[in-house]
Amino acid sequence: MATGMLPKIKLTDVVKRFGEKTVLDGVNLSVEPGESVAIIGGSGTGKSVTLKCILALLIPDSGSIEVDGQEIVGARASEIAKIRSKFGMLFQGGALFDSMPVWRNVTFGLTQGRMREPARMRRIAEENLERVGLGKDILNLRPNELSGGMQKRVALARAIAPRPEIIFFDEPTTGLDPIRADMINDLITSLVKDLGVTALTITHDMSSARKIADRVAMLYNGRIIWHGPRDRLYDSGNPYVDQFVQGRADGPIR
Repeated sequence: MATGMLPKIKLTDVVKRFGEKTVLDGVNLSVEPGESVAIIGGSGTGKSVTLKCILALLIPDSGSIEVDGQEIVGARASEIAKIRSKFGMLFQGGALFDSMPVWRNVTFGLTQGRMREPARMRRIAEENLERVGLGKDILNLRPNELSGGMQKRVALARAIAPRPEIIFFDEPTTGLDPIRADMINDLITSLVKDLGVTALTITHDMSSARKIADRVAMLYNGRIIWHGPRDRLYDSGNPYVDQFVQGRADGPIR
C-alpha cells in the first residue's frame, strides 16, 4: 500500500436522502492507493448507495467525494466519464449477459457490447479468463451454461479486463457455497495484489471481509461507526460491530 499520496477515494460528510429517509448521514471514509477496504453492515444500511455515489450514479445531497483528489460531486459529465474509466465492477450475482458468449461478456467494458476487433477481443478474453483460472474452452459458451462459481469467475475476468485502477466488489460471494466462496476470496486477494489495484468491497460475509480486506469499516445508521484492520474485526471493542460479526440477535442493533 502506497503512503504519502492522495487517497484513491475520499468521502467527507456525505449525506444522501430519499424523500424523508436519510440513508447516508455524514459518511467519512478514505481508501489509500493499493489498499483493499471492505464495508460491512446490515441490509438497507446504505452500502450500495455509497458505491453508487462514488460512481456518480447518485448525487449526494451534501458532502464531498474525491477520486485521486478530483471532486466528483458537481463535476461535469465529461469529467465524470474520465473518472469512471478508472473503475471496474464485480456486480452482485455476476450480472452477465446471457445473450452473449463468454468472450464478449469479458470484453464488454472494452467494446460497450459492439462487435469490434473480434479476434483481438477473443485473445484479451482468453488472457483474462486464464487469470481467473478458466480455459479457452468456455469462450463460446453462454453464461447460463456455466456453474455459479464459473459465472463469478467470468464476471471477475470482465471486471479486470480494462485494467482498472479501482475495483468495486458488490457481495462477491453471494450465491456460492462456502468452498467456492473461499476460492473466489482467494482469487480476488491474489488479483488485487498482482494487478496493484485499489479495492472497495461491500459484503455481509465476514469470512470474505477478513480474507479480502486490509481494513474493514462498518456502516450503521448512515455513518461509519468503526473502522480498523481486519485482524481487529472480532476484537473491535465496539458493541455494534461485535453483535454484527457474531450474528447475535441480542445487542444494540435492532
